[in-house]
Amino acid sequence: MPYLGGKEAVKELRRALSNPNVQADPLRYRNTVLRVIRMMSQGADVSSLFSEMVKACATVDVVQKKLVYIFLCSYATLNPELSLLVVNTLRKDCQDPNPMVRSLALRSMTNLRLPSLVEYVEQPLTAGLRDRAACVRRVAVLGWAKLSNLQPAADLDAAVVNELYSLLRDPDPVVVVNCLRALEEILKEEGGVVINKPITHHLLKRLKDCDVWGQCEVLRVLQRYRPQSDDELFDILSLLDPSLVSPHPPVMAATLSLFLSLCSDLPAVSLAALERVRGPLLSACGSSSREMRFAALCHVQLLLRSVPGLLGEHYKRFFCGYAEPAFIKQRKMQVLVELVNDDNVGMLLDELKGYCTDVSMDTAQTAIAAIGHIGRSYSDRSLEILTGLLTLKQEHITSAVVQTMRDLVWVCPQCSDTVCSALEGCEETLQDDQGRQALLWLLGVYGERLTSAPYTLEVFIDGVRSEASLGVKMELLTAAVRLFLTRPAEMQDMLGRLLHFCIEEERDMCVRDQALLYYRLLHCGIEETRKVLQGRRSDPSLGVLIGRQAEPISQWASSFNTMDALKKAAVETEMASRGSPEHVATKLKADLDLPETLDCCPDDALHSGSDSPGEHPDAPVDGVASDITLSLSPAVSPEEFERLWLQRHTSCLEHAEEQGCVWTEETVRCPLLRCCSPQSLQAAMQLVNIQTLAFTPPHTLPWRVFLYTHTQHTHATDSTLVLAQLQQEEAAEEMGAAGTRGQEVRVTLRQQPTDARALRVFVSVLSSVLHSLSSGSI
Repeated sequence: MPYLGGKEAVKELRRALSNPNVQADPLRYRNTVLRVIRMMSQGADVSSLFSEMVKACATVDVVQKKLVYIFLCSYATLNPELSLLVVNTLRKDCQDPNPMVRSLALRSMTNLRLPSLVEYVEQPLTAGLRDRAACVRRVAVLGWAKLSNLQPAADLDAAVVNELYSLLRDPDPVVVVNCLRALEEILKEEGGVVINKPITHHLLKRLKDCDVWGQCEVLRVLQRYRPQSDDELFDILSLLDPSLVSPHPPVMAATLSLFLSLCSDLPAVSLAALERVRGPLLSACGSSSREMRFAALCHVQLLLRSVPGLLGEHYKRFFCGYAEPAFIKQRKMQVLVELVNDDNVGMLLDELKGYCTDVSMDTAQTAIAAIGHIGRSYSDRSLEILTGLLTLKQEHITSAVVQTMRDLVWVCPQCSDTVCSALEGCEETLQDDQGRQALLWLLGVYGERLTSAPYTLEVFIDGVRSEASLGVKMELLTAAVRLFLTRPAEMQDMLGRLLHFCIEEERDMCVRDQALLYYRLLHCGIEETRKVLQGRRSDPSLGVLIGRQAEPISQWASSFNTMDALKKAAVETEMASRGSPEHVATKLKADLDLPETLDCCPDDALHSGSDSPGEHPDAPVDGVASDITLSLSPAVSPEEFERLWLQRHTSCLEHAEEQGCVWTEETVRCPLLRCCSPQSLQAAMQLVNIQTLAFTPPHTLPWRVFLYTHTQHTHATDSTLVLAQLQQEEAAEEMGAAGTRGQEVRVTLRQQPTDARALRVFVSVLSSVLHSLSSGSI
């Protein structure tokens, strides 16, 4: 809101503007006008000088004209009647011999934004479209776009639209781009400018003549056009190819976006285009502009979702610089997590370890979380670094490490022993709520392995009256009840005191209701409480799979070169910091598009490669209904799976019967599975207690998936370990008289010890899952 400048200053300016001596001196007159503009820019109310400024625009001084027009455009809406006096001067200037004056007059006339002046503006704008000077045509084209906002589009003369379409072939490239923008604005209710084949090829041929932003505008508009034949498509791609490696990142991004739009049905061409932009993208990631670097890193993350190995050999380009801002460092670390492999994991972990002691707490916590993500595939090296960080006794580092360890044991249960041994004494350093909640969760779930767990909880229970965090109180309740189930003698008195306080004295209803729930649950009996609170300790299905499946380009192509790409974040990293991992697992699985039931496959869908059905007359068809159950415990690490699996190629295979192991092969015929998302595959297998450890990328043939489970009879104590490899070839076979196309999935199994009936149950359950996944519901 403008402030009321000094009245004397405004009066002095009025006297100066009206002084004939000042008007006779062009320099003094211009300086006086400049003083008015300076006061206006400082917020002073100089609207009372409108009449004097209207007179000041009648000059041959271009600089003074521009200053006066700035004033008139700012105050025209406050003085609509006096603005009519300006129009005549502006219309006169539109016929000035100087093209700069003509363009300035047209621009100022349209910037008045007064509906009452539209009829006076149309004729100069129409003449401006045919002006011999390119700068005037540029302004006139944009002037019609401004005019369309002052009157309904229906009132706009169709001849003007046709004139704008004809100007798409103007020799000046800026006029062409301005025409595109103007037509987009004028025809927005009709879907924007219409792009046909002649216009498309003309714009592509003129593309190199446009500036950077003009090229981006042309490429954006061309996404509406669809080639009518393959030959035309490849002709367009050939014209776009030079822009794909443009040194200007905006042009490169706009070209790639158009490439992906045109080649949505040609994945091989899309992948080749991604390979082509690798160099320009890397250059953009090293730009001197922070904003450009951040945008480039966000787009790199999109590309890595479909081509994980695209930048694998250039991982050092994503190492963080000391002076870089925290938001760029965090994004670079997210990219480094995507680029990790067997060859560079050691160097990447060492680099991330250095970031853990960064002066920025956010950067340090992001680095620790990145090490935790890498630990899902390389647990030993990551845990060694995380354990070493605990010795630093830094509050924010300890908190981030404990949260990362909590998330790590949830997806990698084989790390629990190392994590438990590292937790001793870290409660003294933890001060923030998130870190204490993570520690309490670990104490509740793995408290029987920690000798000091009850005494650590006792410290929390004794201080519960002064505890301000509701999340800590609720996590403390759960941890105390869980630990009571495994160490009742040590926890009985403490749990009683905690429940009494939360039920009788706690004012927060959430904490009180949770305490009442546990109190009543304990009255139902210990076994009933165990069923509720001592469920699964981990969920390996949420881990990052080795050989993670690449996403189709179509899933993110629409977000490329838009603001959506900048909003993408590491979803797993964000969700892992929100309380207990059980809540994260529940939400992730609820979001998966899975069938409500897993229907068993028909009997003829199973074909044994080693044992025929006649050899096992008692083998159940439905594994769920039998007395044999599947279980994920004990967990098998990727290293242990590989060791057991490779025994197939050693002398163990020759003496398999002596060692109590058996190899067999089964074949399941079902539609193509490689289109199934990795999350859906993991979750579907998890529902029937089959763990997915690894699989190859979808474009790799043959496509393989590695699984394991434990089979156990209802009344038996021993279990049978079943290792499985699913392999699917590209070739399809005819199924049935209707000619339905199908795929054969070859299942290679290793079982130890031998249990033929349990093996048939596993194959039956596995076949049910495969047919549910391939039924089209996912």
